[in-house]
Amino acid sequence: MQTWNDVIRLANHGSPAPDKRVEKTDAEWRAQLTPQQYHVTREHGTERAFSGEYCEAHEAGLYACVCCGTPLYDSRTKFESGTGWPSFTQPVKDNALKYKKDTSYGMTRVEVLCNTCDAHQGHVFPDGPPPSGLRLCINSASVKLVSEPEKVA
Repeated sequence: MQTWNDVIRLANHGSPAPDKRVEKTDAEWRAQLTPQQYHVTREHGTERAFSGEYCEAHEAGLYACVCCGTPLYDSRTKFESGTGWPSFTQPVKDNALKYKKDTSYGMTRVEVLCNTCDAHQGHVFPDGPPPSGLRLCINSASVKLVSEPEKVA
């Protein structure tokens, strides 16, 4: 289980290598994604609070990167944070996400990216529920619900 200390270490020293890499040109990403998905994942944007498809979703399954299909979050780790974005306590695997120090907008945060294709997901904060204490605050536009957790190896 990852903790805030793990996230800070990974943001400062690099995340573990992903199982695979997916790289596409900007034109390929634009052709594949909706304008909102492109803005969030490739331009590091965000969707308005409480506007995303998965903000209040409760279906069982895995949330995969909308760009490359890599499973990133399990619905069993999703919780109601009250922030207006889907929130999770853990990634599905230690190498599923990449953490990067983000100093935009005059503040210091930790950005969450898909480790396979570098798609912006959102940010992580140390104010989540026990036992991890993490709140992975994720844009709905960056993920898609793909399957039931027990059906994915």
